[in-house]
Amino acid sequence: MDRDILKEYSVNLADIESEIETIMGTEETQKKMESKYYDSIRNFEVGSVLKGRILSTAGDNVIVDCGYKSEGMVPKYEFDDPSEIKIGEEVEVLLEAVEDDSGLIKLSKRKADRIRGWERVISKYKESDIITGRVTRKIKGGLLVDMGVPIFLPASQIDVKPPGDISQYIGQEVTCRILKIDEARQNIVVSRRKLIEEEREKKKQLLLAEVAVGQVRKGVVKNIADFG
Repeated sequence: MDRDILKEYSVNLADIESEIETIMGTEETQKKMESKYYDSIRNFEVGSVLKGRILSTAGDNVIVDCGYKSEGMVPKYEFDDPSEIKIGEEVEVLLEAVEDDSGLIKLSKRKADRIRGWERVISKYKESDIITGRVTRKIKGGLLVDMGVPIFLPASQIDVKPPGDISQYIGQEVTCRILKIDEARQNIVVSRRKLIEEEREKKKQLLLAEVAVGQVRKGVVKNIADFG
């Protein structure tokens, strides 16, 4: 700033500095603004779950505003019931990519739901706990069970005796014991067989505690063999 020019036009330097401070704010205020700005930028990391608001629908997509410089699109099929999508409704979405070819950020509601579902499951359950879920489909080596997140029920753990066609369980609710939780891979392995075996052992112990020599009891013939 040329102080001679200020003198020529009778301008007070202190007044100018005061005006600038009023417009720009104090140094402390500017630092706070910068901090908020960088904090907001950090929220837009690929792989993070963001809160967004539905702005509109366009064809097979839903336009969502997450506070970024451009909106993102989420496929309608990722919503449980596309017919109930409401403008202005708040949703959680996963940021998959920043600025794709169309100039929008790439979002996924389904993946965000899976992450939140996983967080709820591991906060509520631990290994050896009992859970109940609905069998959704058959996959290689066993069945997928839905309990907010898909969990794996191996074919060998469905029943004490290997079932002929495991697809008969699709659509049924099953109760299982959790064998393993792998947080790194977001994978849970369960066993229905384990519960059946435990229940049979309990019944066996109760029977052994009740039976005595000389009692008369009814039974059912289960098999005929050469020895009896």
